[in-house]
Amino acid sequence: MALLTGPLPRVPLPQTDRPGSVRGQNPPTVVALGGGHGLSASLAALRLLTTELTAVVTVADDGGSSGRLRRELGVLPPGDLRMALASLCDDTEWGQTWRDVMQHRFKSLDNVEGSLDNHAVGNLLIVTLWELLGDPVAGLQWAGALLGARGQVLPMATVPLTIEGDVLTEEPGGRLRNVTISGQSRLAEAGRNTHVNDVRLIPDDAPACTEALQAIETADWVILGPGSWYTSVLPHLMLPQLRDALCRTSARRILTMNLAMDTKETSGMTAADHLSVVQRYAPELKFDVVLADPDTIGDRARFEAAAAGLGARVVFGRVGTPGGHAVHDPLRLATAYHDIFAGQ
Repeated sequence: MALLTGPLPRVPLPQTDRPGSVRGQNPPTVVALGGGHGLSASLAALRLLTTELTAVVTVADDGGSSGRLRRELGVLPPGDLRMALASLCDDTEWGQTWRDVMQHRFKSLDNVEGSLDNHAVGNLLIVTLWELLGDPVAGLQWAGALLGARGQVLPMATVPLTIEGDVLTEEPGGRLRNVTISGQSRLAEAGRNTHVNDVRLIPDDAPACTEALQAIETADWVILGPGSWYTSVLPHLMLPQLRDALCRTSARRILTMNLAMDTKETSGMTAADHLSVVQRYAPELKFDVVLADPDTIGDRARFEAAAAGLGARVVFGRVGTPGGHAVHDPLRLATAYHDIFAGQ
């Protein structure tokens, strides 16, 4: 067997406009944007509907294994990218095995402070490919090829991003104080008795991934959410080049709502408030459909009015797992997306 001694060649990008294909025919070309578990849920559903699938992933994570690699090596945080790849892995024994390898985390022995503790194998593999290739997109393509991924995974930006937010905090006695919190991991854990009232990206003019912009331009459908609203969903609207691409594309746009509204970073917010935040950060961006589970919406009239402000109609569908847990069920979510695609 020949050994590869030189630089790894770049894996060709999948062609979204193949010779003889007609845009809009099945399978649809879909771009899903987000990060973390929310994006993974969307990808697990979408991979059942199309092979023409691109994930555009946030690169602002600064906690855990990703944060350590980012600080120590100056690379993009690989964790959310790894999770997206694992969600797209092939159903064969090969794909499932490599998915488990990518997701495996090292655990040091008790009372041992090991340098590998809590590092995900997939994070180390992805960073290795980046160092060998000098190209984050090519590295992700090689990782995807190893897993037999049904689609491609791209970073939203070509440099690591930092999310900074102003949080209104209620102190003992009811006095309110505005505190600036820097970092995705800290902002996501803002906690109860707080209200995030402003977020921004640093740097605010970071270059978007060129391949991500191209994928959005040629897509039939673009799906934003679900995911942590301020730290996984909104960052895509705060990056100027990416926001402009989302506004310009001729693709139809879906905004997928979360199943839990009152989280640590969205304390006290209703479903309608979530939509108002989207409109605040991207007033020029319009959606075609807002997908929501009816069990999560309190005031439907207010929610539908907020959706209309985004130019969208509301589609209600039971997309959560049975038992009332705030987790999207891939089959139910796939059914909802299928019905929306078919209805156009």
